[in-house]
Amino acid sequence: MSDAAESGRIPQEVVTRLSEAQRVAVLTGAGVSAESGIPTFRGKAGLWKNHRPEQLATPQAFRSDPALVWEWYHWRRGLVRQADPNPAHSALAEMENRIPHFVLITQNVDGLHMRAGSGNVLEMHGNINRARCCSCDNRIQLTDESGVLDCARCGSLMRPDIVWFGESLDPDILAQSYRAAGTADVFVVAGTSSVVQPAASLAFSVKEAGGFVLEINLDPTPLTGAADITVLGKAGEVLPELVKRMWENQTPGSLFQPDR
Repeated sequence: MSDAAESGRIPQEVVTRLSEAQRVAVLTGAGVSAESGIPTFRGKAGLWKNHRPEQLATPQAFRSDPALVWEWYHWRRGLVRQADPNPAHSALAEMENRIPHFVLITQNVDGLHMRAGSGNVLEMHGNINRARCCSCDNRIQLTDESGVLDCARCGSLMRPDIVWFGESLDPDILAQSYRAAGTADVFVVAGTSSVVQPAASLAFSVKEAGGFVLEINLDPTPLTGAADITVLGKAGEVLPELVKRMWENQTPGSLFQPDR
């Protein structure tokens, strides 16, 4: 049963558990990116040329009109390029530098975690800044290309390196995510509605393994009742405060060290 905290208030138990944890895993969702000004997928700003995003982010849409799908993704990449990592991204990068075993699992495709300095990142849904071949395993980093791209290796069409509706997640990334969650002393879920599977089930695997689950979100979610503690608030405010208090809570010999 979740101990829902007051809005923005971080219980000392959370600080202590994170300060003493050897293994920490974090799951982030669209709410973290939204604080950088990136519109959520289903938000009002998600509409584009009278097309619903759900109609464009499918293999069928790409086969039908690859130029249209690429145009939409280049437009989305433009929004991402204008955005900067926010304090939540920076706090998680700092947390990674100070905890011995840290894994960041994200449902976001914007690459802002890496731009903020996070290194051990599992991108469950891909990355909007990459393209991959429809036929071979060739992947490239996108710069300022526009229009339809052909694979330099085999000549087939390149597509955004994104997991679309109706597609399965990369099995290796999914396995690594479950392994990180299942072995975590503390699992932090930040800025996600906890309704999109299979990411939403990760926290429950933590509970089954005896780990501690902290939820940070603006509003209660389906996870709230199962989380050990829920802090209601913006990730960009709660996470920096949490990292600050973890540093203040450090004791000699603590695993939470600044110069790992």
